[in-house]
Amino acid sequence: MKEYRTVELEACDEFIEKKSRFIGYVKPVKTQQEAADFISRVKSKHWDATHNVSAYVLRENNIQRSSDDGEPSGTAGVPVLDVLLKENLVDVCVVVTRYFGGTLLGAGGLIRAYSHGSKIAVESGHIITMAPCKILSVSVDYSFYDRLNILLNDIGANIEDSEFTDNVNVKFSLKAELVDTISQKLTEQSNGKYVLKELGEKFAKV
Repeated sequence: MKEYRTVELEACDEFIEKKSRFIGYVKPVKTQQEAADFISRVKSKHWDATHNVSAYVLRENNIQRSSDDGEPSGTAGVPVLDVLLKENLVDVCVVVTRYFGGTLLGAGGLIRAYSHGSKIAVESGHIITMAPCKILSVSVDYSFYDRLNILLNDIGANIEDSEFTDNVNVKFSLKAELVDTISQKLTEQSNGKYVLKELGEKFAKV
């Protein structure tokens, strides 16, 4: 399985366009049910909004869905979805809420506004790359801890847990193809004192 791009956080951002207020919401989702629940939650929160336009893309079965929620066909849901597709994002759902400000935007204006609402939502959710990673751990002396941190940071490892007891036990994830490299560097820098322990594998942020 290959790496993919998604968002890390549930987040939102907003802007005003000709007195219409647009609020872009984003959330990482894995299933159609999760997407539907998120859309429903935003709609409930903004029950008094003029429109709650939505789109989502799922990795599983390559599902893509969008809804104009009453806006003219093709001016809302599709532009929101297009942003996700152009950014190569999957497992992500966006809802752009609109409170009408009294001035019509026209088809072109709507497309631009909903695209922008989707884009700022996605940016606020923080785009990340997920890749097949090994989960590893290593136990080191306190005197070596700083050097280990530098080593992990330089190679792009994602530290998941650090436990400070008699030694420092560090659990981290790393792209599978980099495991041999870090193992070799750790051996060199510690004169063979420390050895990595492999705990498993998963998709993780890289």
